[in-house]
Amino acid sequence: MRTFIFFSLFLLLFFSLHYLFYTRVIKKFLVSDKVKKFFTLLVGLNFIFNLLYVVGRYTDYISNTFYYLFSLSIGITLVIFLYLILHELLNVLHGTLTKIDYSKRTFIKKSADGVMLALSTSYVTAGAFEGSKEPVVNVVKLNGFDFSIVQISDLHIGGLIDKDFVKASVEKINALSPDIVCMTGDLIDTALDEIKDILLELNNIESKYGIYYILGNHEYFHNPEKIIEFIKHTKLTLLLNENIQIDALKVNIVGVTDRIGYRMNTLAPDIHKAFDRCKQTYKTIFLAHQPKFIEELGKYKPELILSGHTHGGQVWPFEYLVRLQQPYIKGLHKLQNGSYIYVNSGIGFWGPPMRLGSQAEITYII
Repeated sequence: MRTFIFFSLFLLLFFSLHYLFYTRVIKKFLVSDKVKKFFTLLVGLNFIFNLLYVVGRYTDYISNTFYYLFSLSIGITLVIFLYLILHELLNVLHGTLTKIDYSKRTFIKKSADGVMLALSTSYVTAGAFEGSKEPVVNVVKLNGFDFSIVQISDLHIGGLIDKDFVKASVEKINALSPDIVCMTGDLIDTALDEIKDILLELNNIESKYGIYYILGNHEYFHNPEKIIEFIKHTKLTLLLNENIQIDALKVNIVGVTDRIGYRMNTLAPDIHKAFDRCKQTYKTIFLAHQPKFIEELGKYKPELILSGHTHGGQVWPFEYLVRLQQPYIKGLHKLQNGSYIYVNSGIGFWGPPMRLGSQAEITYII
């Protein structure tokens, strides 16, 4: 039932955006009917591609080439949304120009439409180009740690994040020769049976003191209990509201499940259980998928918190919507209690294969 409701809302929202674009924008273009029909066809085709994206996202009926095209249609829909907002603002401004000669108002209208279309095309092109780039290695220097940590987050294996992508990511990680590797959630974003062989590529990560992994919110959508059982047979150490000590480094690694567990009444986070029996003389690294979890720290003061979830906003200006929910979007920040938090922008992506104002990253903390 939850899936049916989600897809019904998805269909209604995306259809509404495309229909509004047709009635509020295309029908008011000062161009020939032939050109209007061409734009109408493009918008209708984009909506169909939106639907095919969903089919490709949750089945294996569509090849990766076509799935990439359908994924881009989601990015175009985001542009349609932004276009509508800006168009309505400009429409109000245009309506105030009643005292200006009609021919001049027509020129202003045509010019504004032309600029908007050019900006929209540039936005999608730039976003797709940035989204196609390989993850960068962001080096973070942090005092008090005499060992190296590699963090990745939000790999979102499934769809366009395939075996080749994971292999290349593993090679980049191994080139850094990390002491510890931490994966802060949203590793999986499709049915487990379809990606088991891809997940096993992560066994090739070379980390001196282990690979530590926590659940993100997306694992909860794909039978988390089954995922947990599978991970037990890999080199990854999954921390479910628990901690582990690395005596050689004198460090506690603490991990909680994701906050979505509160709503789904399964695998809910338990910070007290997670920190129970940590060695007080050791430094503590706390893994929490969402930066918002810092609001639940209470008396606990880990030296370093590693999070993800935000994708660094992924596509500007939607990072401002993320800021309404999360206290930090990306990068290193010092909290009032003295802890540091690093929010990884994600090594993969979700939805359209686009980035604007953010980078796919591997974090190397030394």
